[in-house]
Amino acid sequence: MNFLYKNTSVHFTISGKGSAIVLLHGFLENNTMWNEITKVLSKRNKVICIDLLGHGKTENHGYIHTMEDQAEMVKAVLNHLHLRKYIIIGHSMGGYIALAYSKLFPQNIKGLCLMNSTALPDSEEKKINRDRAILAVKQNHKTFVRIAIPMLFSEKNRTIFTSEIKQITNEALQISTQGIIASLEGMKIRKDHTSIYKNANFPIQMIIGKQDPALDYLSLINQTKNTNVKVIEFPDGHMSHVENKDELINALTMFVKLC
Repeated sequence: MNFLYKNTSVHFTISGKGSAIVLLHGFLENNTMWNEITKVLSKRNKVICIDLLGHGKTENHGYIHTMEDQAEMVKAVLNHLHLRKYIIIGHSMGGYIALAYSKLFPQNIKGLCLMNSTALPDSEEKKINRDRAILAVKQNHKTFVRIAIPMLFSEKNRTIFTSEIKQITNEALQISTQGIIASLEGMKIRKDHTSIYKNANFPIQMIIGKQDPALDYLSLINQTKNTNVKVIEFPDGHMSHVENKDELINALTMFVKLC
């Protein structure tokens, strides 16, 4: 389905019936990353998967897609569907957007799951790396994508999941240079949302890959100290929906029941 948001065409899918679950994909991904998970969750719930700004079949909406911009777009889609309460599950950048959403619209959240994501903003070092990435994208965005995708997997899994990596890469190659840059710029200036972990009045679950090349394990654990955040650890990398698919589906199913 498509929805017009501020003259920008936004693509989303709906599966199943029941209480709503909103799935937000990560950087260089699209709504199809949730296909296997949707098959399970849609048996008892209405599952909405949204292509984020500049990704999948959703158009770009300016030079910078801030996490708040993305959250406002998601809210417009959910309002269009007349949904008032929902669980939000976000992978990586989708988690950043889910946190921004929770800050802007806490009254709508039944539960929040961050999958291979963090509530911390970019460090100064990370911001420098984002700028380097933007330069690399401007020079050759296809080379950037081909290098970036395999590096999200744990080292051993880069050979185990070669066909999956190829498929994800091919889909990411469809994203425009502008779509990639707008997200990098948006992630670079995202806010610190660790306060949500302490103040939220809804359940929060964090999925961590112990060998995640993109996120620091200890920093993720430290964020959740003295909070009610439920932490689920998997042994592999950043792409839990591929590397630890069955365990992830089980963890998400249990979390949805708790909410």
